Amino acid sequence: MTAPDFAYRRGAALVTGATGGIGAAVARLLAARGSSVVLAYRSSKAAAEALAAELGGHAISTVRADLADPAACAALVEAAGPLHTLVHAAGPHVPMVHLSRVTPDRFREQLVQDVSGFFNVVSAALPALRGTQGSIVAVTTAATRRHPVRDGLSSGPKGAVEALVRGIAAEEGRYGVRANCVGPGMLTDGMAERLIAGGDLDERALEVARANIPLRTFGTAEDIAEAVCFLASDRARFITGQKLDVDGGYTA
Repeated sequence: MTAPDFAYRRGAALVTGATGGIGAAVARLLAARGSSVVLAYRSSKAAAEALAAELGGHAISTVRADLADPAACAALVEAAGPLHTLVHAAGPHVPMVHLSRVTPDRFREQLVQDVSGFFNVVSAALPALRGTQGSIVAVTTAATRRHPVRDGLSSGPKGAVEALVRGIAAEEGRYGVRANCVGPGMLTDGMAERLIAGGDLDERALEVARANIPLRTFGTAEDIAEAVCFLASDRARFITGQKLDVDGGYTA
C-alpha cells in the first residue's frame, strides 16, 4: 500500500471557485488523497460551509474573496497559510453568444474576472509555493484548442490564462514551482449544467456537441478533478507548462 498523494505535503491546497461543480469535485478528491484544503468562494457562503462540513478535518477553512481585488487575494493567501498547491477553478458564468454581440465593456469585465483574477491570486500565492516547491493548476477550457461557435467570451480570456501559466512555468521552475492547465470539454455538471438550465444549450445543440466528441458522451466534474490532482501530485513531478484537455477527444 502506498500513502495518499498529498498525505506528506506541508501546508494545504487552496482551491478557488470551491463551491462550483469542478471546484468542489477537486476539493473532495484532494481531501480523499490526503491533502488539507482551503476553500475559497466569492458569494456562496452556505455552499462553502456545507462542503467544509463534508470534508471534515481536511477542510482547514473557508474564505470569501473577490479575486478581482488584489488586496482580497493577498488576504486570502495569508489566511490560508503554507500552501503546496493552488488550484484555480474560479470563473463567472459565461453565456454562449457570438463575439459580434459582445460589447467592449462586457469583454473587459470578463478579462478582469478571468485573467486579472487568476493573476492576482497567483501573484499572492507564489512566495508560499516557492517555499514548498509547490504546484499551480488552472482549470481553463478545451475551447482554446478547438473553438466552438459562441464560446469566444470564455475561450479568449482563458487563452490568456494559459499563456500566463506557460510563463509562470518557464520562470518559476528554478524555484521548484510547477504550473499546468486542465481544459474541460463538455460536462454534465459545472458551467455546462448552468448553460443547459438557462437555455443556452438546447437538445439540438447537445446532439451536435455529442457528435463532435469521439467518445460520444459528456464528461463529469470528477473527470476534471482526476486530471487536476494528477498534475498537482508528485506523479507529475516532471510536467510543467503543459495543458491536459479532458474532453472525450473533442480536440483530437
